[in-house]
Amino acid sequence: MALKTYGIDFGTSTIKISRNGQGIVLDESNIIAITDNKTIIAAGNEAFDMYEKAPPNILVTHPVRSGVIADVANMTALLNYFIRKLSGSKRPGTSDFIVAIPTDITEVERRSFYELIANSGLKVGRIKIVEKPIADALGAGLDIMTAHGVMIVDIGADTTEVSILSLGGIVLSKLIPIGGNKLDEAIKGVVKKKHNLYIGDKTAESTKKKLASALPGVEATTKVYGRAVVTGLPALMEVSSITVYEAISEYLYTIVDAIRIILERTPPEISSDIIDSGIYVTGGSANIFELQGLIAKETGLKINICDDPANTVANGLSRIMDEPQFSTLAHTPRPKNLLD
Repeated sequence: MALKTYGIDFGTSTIKISRNGQGIVLDESNIIAITDNKTIIAAGNEAFDMYEKAPPNILVTHPVRSGVIADVANMTALLNYFIRKLSGSKRPGTSDFIVAIPTDITEVERRSFYELIANSGLKVGRIKIVEKPIADALGAGLDIMTAHGVMIVDIGADTTEVSILSLGGIVLSKLIPIGGNKLDEAIKGVVKKKHNLYIGDKTAESTKKKLASALPGVEATTKVYGRAVVTGLPALMEVSSITVYEAISEYLYTIVDAIRIILERTPPEISSDIIDSGIYVTGGSANIFELQGLIAKETGLKINICDDPANTVANGLSRIMDEPQFSTLAHTPRPKNLLD
């Protein structure tokens, strides 16, 4: 085995990299700023600062969309940039890689994660993949190696993945195209409709963090800056939590519906396990106020919001690298399997 092993969670909004024996060593925005279609001028958090502010000659883009790699060239450039940054060398030594991938995606999309690293130009040893819900559950501290069934809901930036796990594998999984970014878009739309104000993605996300509630009844306000629809001039408006609830509630109920669909398909013996232990919720949007109350109200089950929910997948990759009993959860796919 190579001296270094990296575990990579290619998130839509953030990329998290773990290293064997060290835990999470990189947590930055998964975004790159390039000029002339080739020259990297910024990456990660530095590039995110340029987002929605860059002139036309600078492209600031997210290479991952809806949980899968949409821009291979820029994602490859970004991966090389981060690995060199972590190694402190322009020519990093040979390293092994473990990549977390969503379950409910096509074989072509699954293959792209493997090939991205294989063709990155880095000195690559072994490449292994692990299903993201498995890493997610391990990072949340759940026991998935026994016959006790576990249900975990990962609410990411562009997608939500609802999974049932048992005996170290995935029994059921469903991926829906709703996540934190969709909530931000909804907030932008409602603010434009109700207040005649254009706001940016960053402002919408900030407003969500301050005011979003999964249940009605919360009363709070915050001031937002934007551009007036009528005059086109900069403007300052006050937005209420009621407005934000109106924007996001439909999408939160869609997530609840996905949970119900998986519960309806769950084998009865695993259903009894879920009744005992409840549903575990992870992902960056797991911290939305009263999300726990909404899911509990609609399912009648105990809801557990995991500690450090945004980092559970990366923490799970660390456990796979560092704890021998979990090493079999990551596997090296044969080329023919990648093409089946």
